[in-house]
Amino acid sequence: MSGMRLRFPPSPTGKIHIGNMRTALFNWLWARKNKGKLVLRIEDTDLERSTKEFEEIILKEMKWLGLDVDEGVGIGGDYGPYRQSERIDIYQKYAEKLLEEGKAYYCYCLPEELDKMREEAASKGEMPRYNQHCRTLSAEDVEKYKKEGRNPVIRFKVPDEDREIIIDDIIRGKISFNTSVLDDFIIYKSDGMPTYNFAVVIDDALMKISQVIRGEDHISNTPKQLLIYEALGFDLPRFAHLPLILDENKAKLKKRSDSDTVYIGEYRENGYLPEALFNFLSLLGWSAKDDQEIMSREEIISHFDIADVNKSPAVFDVEKLNWMNGKYIREADLDRIVELSIPYLKDAGYISDDVSDEKYEWVKRVIEVSRNKVDYLSQIPYEAELFFKELEFADKKEAVEEFKGENVELVFTTLKEKLRELEEFNPDSINKIFNIMRKNLPVKARTIYHPTRVALTGLNSGPELNHVIYILGLDEVEKRLDSALEMVN
Repeated sequence: MSGMRLRFPPSPTGKIHIGNMRTALFNWLWARKNKGKLVLRIEDTDLERSTKEFEEIILKEMKWLGLDVDEGVGIGGDYGPYRQSERIDIYQKYAEKLLEEGKAYYCYCLPEELDKMREEAASKGEMPRYNQHCRTLSAEDVEKYKKEGRNPVIRFKVPDEDREIIIDDIIRGKISFNTSVLDDFIIYKSDGMPTYNFAVVIDDALMKISQVIRGEDHISNTPKQLLIYEALGFDLPRFAHLPLILDENKAKLKKRSDSDTVYIGEYRENGYLPEALFNFLSLLGWSAKDDQEIMSREEIISHFDIADVNKSPAVFDVEKLNWMNGKYIREADLDRIVELSIPYLKDAGYISDDVSDEKYEWVKRVIEVSRNKVDYLSQIPYEAELFFKELEFADKKEAVEEFKGENVELVFTTLKEKLRELEEFNPDSINKIFNIMRKNLPVKARTIYHPTRVALTGLNSGPELNHVIYILGLDEVEKRLDSALEMVN
């Protein structure tokens, strides 16, 4: 399917939503699977809410997630322009064509008149709809409305005869609509801008889009769009409507919300890895046939088939995302994780902007240990704080009782002696010391490990002790062990 052409057409009216990014991802996967083309089109005809800032956010987040496009905004191509606001003359031309062919007409009805129509229909138990008042206006009526200063909209003339409209959805199979539920809908607004249903048909047709992959909230738009395709003599694309994404309460993820599960940039800012989010989003409504979950980009592409996408809603499980992201963090190149983590340590005040090579290597050790306990990188300062802050005991009274234990002083003294004797001071050699102490000292393992952990970290649990000792260094370890014994005297 090398001739396949797909599109992702976001509106720059807010920070890009997880659902929209999932749509972009599925389009990207299907294009790459079929060696097709992916077009980025910006639908910015909502003049009041569309901004350049939101457009730049869309481009930024797509780039971060690794969703490169083949043509469109920022790249160019043979079917531009790729911003709807720059295509107004094109829409006007096709609106005029429909007007000339009697397939559309100017409507001068005021909002209050439309409200009255709906009220009258409702009072009769009928479906509230436009009553076609302006379909057959006389020249005198038109002139009268113009003199009143009314700015008309353009309405599409829905065929009078009832008929079934059927689409063969790639995901959902046959979906049928009856034109009886449609009224003469608006294709051009009074502000001179096309409506979504009109512009999207023209754009997709002229840009030779062969498959339209979008959210199921667009299913209700499809019959209107099919009528426009038909009226303009355009070839129909194949449609595939993706399932909704639900939150953990099984409610629809809202398009605009302060919730951190909605805006994709929240994940980047909190230190999620793009490959983890890519992997996670790919499983929102789709799964590999072998139910494999951790997959590389290449593996996902090789397995992906748009026809295998589920009809039922997908649940955005934050816990699963955290598990997956944590796994990616632990398996990622350490130097990369260090570079990504340093800004969080700076924000916490643990390191300065000017980090020496020696300090960098020490920070690298801290992050290597700390990443084993985090779900995302903004948690690194919390996990690493014991290496940056002065020693504090979670419960000082309890700590003193711990240090009073029988043979604790023997353990601390032996540990210091063995550490001083090391030729190479590293986690492996330190771990061997603990193994020797367990064999040779007349104490239980708990007496070796737990008082030592409390003395060195102030905590009852945490990173492995051999790594803690390696990071703190011999001098600091001796100082903390000695201070612990002084607490009981």
